[in-house]
Amino acid sequence: MNLNQHYGQSGNENGDNSVSAEYMAEIKEAFGLFDTDRDGHLDFYEFKVAMRALGFDIKKPEILELLRIYDNSNSGKINLANFITISKNPIDEYRKAFRLFDNNGSGVITIDSLSRVAEELGESLSQEEIKSMIDEFDMDGDGCSK
Repeated sequence: MNLNQHYGQSGNENGDNSVSAEYMAEIKEAFGLFDTDRDGHLDFYEFKVAMRALGFDIKKPEILELLRIYDNSNSGKINLANFITISKNPIDEYRKAFRLFDNNGSGVITIDSLSRVAEELGESLSQEEIKSMIDEFDMDGDGCSK
């Protein structure tokens, strides 16, 4: 997905995060479609499916981290305003989430740092599962994701 196609002229030239009216309508439509219980919020599963519907290949740890950051009510859910914020500026959100995994600022996510985040989130993952996650994104075989 080319994210630049969704940003309006002001977003491209001035560096703000305005989006085209068409993309904003897509964001709101995705929220409405996947808010299956019509409570005005997306839970983990609804949020994951909505983001994928918008073309974002987002993994469970990223979804959990975004929920942790944007769930102001500690309900495990995200509201429309925060969904719009995330959808309008996903690159910054991914960078923010990456920095949380990259706790020492090295520019890589290691097995140790991913284990730490999984533990903080209460996820029970084996070292083998964590290594498998790192291996999925390890493009140069150094045991880290960049």
